Amino acid sequence: MRRIAALCLALLLLVLGSGVAVLYHLGTREEFVAGEPLGATGDAAIARGAYLVRLGDCAACHTARGGLAFAGQRPISTPFGTVYSTNLTPDPRTGLGNWTADDLWRALHNGLSRDGHFLYPAFPFPNYTKITRADSDAIFAYLRSLAPIELASRPAELRFPYNLRPLLAVWRALYFRAATWQPSAERSAQWNRGAYLAEGLGHCNACHANRNLLGATDPEGRLSGAQIPIVDWYAPSLIGSSEAGLLDWPTADLVTLLGQGTSARATVFGPMAEVVQESLQYFSPADLAALVVYLKDEAAPAGTSEQPSSPRAVPPRAAASRLSPADPAGAAAEERGWRIYEDSCEDCHGADGQGVPGVYPPLAANRAILTDAPVNPIRVVLLGGFGPVTAGNPRPYGMPPFAQELVDADIAAVVSSIRSRWGNHARAVEPIEVDRLRAAPAD
Repeated sequence: MRRIAALCLALLLLVLGSGVAVLYHLGTREEFVAGEPLGATGDAAIARGAYLVRLGDCAACHTARGGLAFAGQRPISTPFGTVYSTNLTPDPRTGLGNWTADDLWRALHNGLSRDGHFLYPAFPFPNYTKITRADSDAIFAYLRSLAPIELASRPAELRFPYNLRPLLAVWRALYFRAATWQPSAERSAQWNRGAYLAEGLGHCNACHANRNLLGATDPEGRLSGAQIPIVDWYAPSLIGSSEAGLLDWPTADLVTLLGQGTSARATVFGPMAEVVQESLQYFSPADLAALVVYLKDEAAPAGTSEQPSSPRAVPPRAAASRLSPADPAGAAAEERGWRIYEDSCEDCHGADGQGVPGVYPPLAANRAILTDAPVNPIRVVLLGGFGPVTAGNPRPYGMPPFAQELVDADIAAVVSSIRSRWGNHARAVEPIEVDRLRAAPAD
């Protein structure tokens, strides 16, 4: 029996070892596409590259807080530990000074560094693989035009076994395929441009799609909403009409929101405010319109023919209707929440929850308030709400933080009250949910 058990164990290890070896081999495959003619050269290429870098929001990760632009060392927290962004300036010792256009293309398209080591997927090469060679070369031209900054990259601080780079070959074999963007012949040029931006440079699914236990995004790429790891903000679903779903959004409102950070229907806060401020506001009108066309088309749930529905109507200046919880504790919490609202929120958002268009966002029928996971309204009450500074919204109004003024039970009460008035219908918030988010990092 011992011999049989030992033989079975040996066979199992052989099978597992062979499987890992096959995955490692598949993960080390490289699709390398030779250089294509550059669409523009000299100053034109640099200008084009600068625009593309804005579209990809590269500075957001490659510039440390208070640091020099594109010099790297910004910590990026993940469930597996912390990685640090690299220096993109043309410094020959610590940056890209010795890189070629082929080297950058290899990093974007294949997720491989100049010396051939695997890049961690915190760098969104699963999206950037779709960037065209011409765009990659323009980005390289711009990065080469920057002033060199000598700042060495910091090594990643990942837990075992995630700190073993060879294991990335297995991850790549399972979840990554190099694939240059191929437009759909069945779609319009505008839709194709929007898809290229959203799926490639814009990497929208990096936040708005679910990830598995190994950090890989939903293979279908659906923007069905997800909690952003570590940072603990919630990127809502963009599908359908639920949450922040875009199906029934007027195109003009969505263009305004993404380009300016605020519209009559909503204002962006948290990580999305940074995306708008550092990237989306710089999209050309044509590219922003293309992005919206694509997103609205993708908002239709897969396999359905859902048609846009009318937004939930909220009568103007509607009187606040109080809940009548069945239990005394619920009634007390509801009463306390409304008193806090009257004292601290009503002056800006109004007794009717309508806010002031373009100034203070409405809370009635606001999908950011009504998501099943009440992460974002709790975070805004704790940390304050600060919209992005944009050309179309140069002096945004901000909401002060209440983390120091209100205890967990108070914040739970006021958020619960907001989620149950003016026609809003969402579950109550528990103090323990506030406690967990209070401990989460602000950035």
